[in-house]
Amino acid sequence: MFKKVLVADDLLSINKGVLTVLNTLGVEAVQDVQYCDDAYLKIKKAALDGQPIELLITDLSYIKDHRNQKLTSGEALVATLKKEYPQLKIIVYSVEDRLQKVRTLINEHNANAYVCKGRRGLIELNTAINTVYNNKIYLSPQVTAALSPKTNLEIDDFDIVLLKQMSLGLSQEGISNHLKNNNLSPYGLSSIEKRINKLKIQFGANNAIHLVSIAKDVGLI
Repeated sequence: MFKKVLVADDLLSINKGVLTVLNTLGVEAVQDVQYCDDAYLKIKKAALDGQPIELLITDLSYIKDHRNQKLTSGEALVATLKKEYPQLKIIVYSVEDRLQKVRTLINEHNANAYVCKGRRGLIELNTAINTVYNNKIYLSPQVTAALSPKTNLEIDDFDIVLLKQMSLGLSQEGISNHLKNNNLSPYGLSSIEKRINKLKIQFGANNAIHLVSIAKDVGLI
């Protein structure tokens, strides 16, 4: 079992639950922090001291307060640490259950597990820790479809924005104005229409309403 673990979450109540799980697993040294920057610095210092932290359990969302942070989200923390310390095991423990987010964290940032907070969250976290220790990937049941070939579509951030605006009932002209006002491109009506048609084909959607429905079902929006 892991000997050195760091827990990063800005809610102390969550940290206590995670610490209890780690104690039951017999983890010898456990630390907890409430800021991403603190997590990064602790992991860096431990590595420099020759006593590296083996596992990080982190939330995704961190509420802003008076402290200025370089790393303002769990995703940024995961991406940064995995580039510098690829051997570090990371479990994301979050209320978010969007498949695209899970897919990005696992496939692009190389997180080792994604556990959804909830009634069974701590039970699944226990399973995830053991699974990751044995060099396997773990996903909570409600997000396992994130790695399914059927949902492994070429979707980028622009597509997500487009789908979200469609779900709000905006017309193509309204979406164009939204994109332009937020300095997002392409925002031309022709480009938006082509992108929507492409998404319809990818998802096998009959129309815009059907497309939005499918996108919600697979957790993209």
